[in-house]
Amino acid sequence: MIWSRCDRAARLFVEYATNDRFENVRRIPGPAALESSDYTARLVLTDLPAGQRIFYRVLFQDLSDLRTWSGPEIGSFRTPPGRTGILRGAPRRSAARPGLRDVTLAWSADTVGQGWGINPEWGGLKLYETMRRSEPDFFINLGDTIYADQPLVPEVRLDDGSVWRNIVTPAKSKAAETIDEFRGNFQYNLLDDHMRSFNAQVPQIALWDDHEARDNWYPTRNLERDDRYKSKSMALLAARARQAFFEYHPLAPNGDDPERIYRTVPYGPLMEVFSLDLRSYRSPNNENRQSVPGEDARLLGATQMDWLKARLAVSRATWKVIASDLPIGIVVRDGPSDFEAFANADDGPPLGREHEIAGILRFIRDRRIRNTIWITADVHYCAAHHYDPSRARFAEFDPFWEFVAGPLNAGTFGPNAMDGTFGPEVKFSGVPPGLKPNRPPSDGLQFYGTLRVNGQTGALTAGLKNLAGKTLYSVELPPAL
Repeated sequence: MIWSRCDRAARLFVEYATNDRFENVRRIPGPAALESSDYTARLVLTDLPAGQRIFYRVLFQDLSDLRTWSGPEIGSFRTPPGRTGILRGAPRRSAARPGLRDVTLAWSADTVGQGWGINPEWGGLKLYETMRRSEPDFFINLGDTIYADQPLVPEVRLDDGSVWRNIVTPAKSKAAETIDEFRGNFQYNLLDDHMRSFNAQVPQIALWDDHEARDNWYPTRNLERDDRYKSKSMALLAARARQAFFEYHPLAPNGDDPERIYRTVPYGPLMEVFSLDLRSYRSPNNENRQSVPGEDARLLGATQMDWLKARLAVSRATWKVIASDLPIGIVVRDGPSDFEAFANADDGPPLGREHEIAGILRFIRDRRIRNTIWITADVHYCAAHHYDPSRARFAEFDPFWEFVAGPLNAGTFGPNAMDGTFGPEVKFSGVPPGLKPNRPPSDGLQFYGTLRVNGQTGALTAGLKNLAGKTLYSVELPPAL
């Protein structure tokens, strides 16, 4: 899917070829970009060759004057490898067949948060350039793609007396309430050269979390005491945020629900991504200690739970990557007594929203679904967690890994406390205990992760990397057959 935006009513055209000289180029007309979509448009290219780099140009034709065309925006991407590589019907000696190329995904989250905006003097959104240079096949943005509820100020004084200087636009001068203000938050991020270059070269899967609308939101959240908002309906605020989110990401309507964000994205025979939505269907944040599953203790909800189990059960990919905007075992609070994520700071048997995780893990074990990896974000530091039933109070699951990354350009925090229900062991944490909260990007504590699957052996190498692209932690995991 090719996404772009123009500045007037115009029709999208995409030209593409398999070489950067654009020999034997094909031109495909797309939809009109109109006011109703904030002049954004997208076009799906079909029947592309597998495992091939595609070069493309995006142009717009002015609908008021058909003789007027935009200049081209140029990019490229690599298509997934073909699905013919998995051996079936014979004893499997490896999880991949020789000849498949390696596949690498990158992930992170949290852009322009906690007052840290685009600072041209420092170099802008630098982690996007670091990731682009690493040349991942695709990128998963695990949420907080904007901070609609956190305005920017022109200057922030740092601990050493120096000054961080933000670009500030009208949309970033207040908490977003209108659809145009939500759109303006996405437009702000796209002012950065690094982000635009990254977007032009790296395919993306986008999730949302809370700051696309408001911190720690759920549909029935009470805004009566929040003076930033004239309308006190969280549901209305979230609906506007969702529309802007779809307008500014390359997301296609999914099934019979045009507003559905969760989806599965296969990437050849080696990898399939199961992208979750832990915001739209959640119950209100509470003490999270319910003894039985129920409507007052959910993040995924029953429909999404059933979808995830069904899709995992039929996946033929070697590695199943579950992309979650919230972590499993990290304690994330919402005030002194309520909780935002799954964990509830009680190391005992599953309670509250932990029942959803228990149900998924039990299903994976009982159906003998192999090679599941969880990637997550939200907490603004990087970490590697290994979960094992021998350490857990709930033991009906197979051991698995969860990897945490972020932020992309936001304040660094952590590390948070861990909940022992599912037996996590912290194998690595990218920040020291007692870190002063909300460290600026200039401290260098901005992180992303990678998962690389070897096309010859099927082994997966997980890595956690910093702003300079240095690998801080890695582990190689052989595939279970």
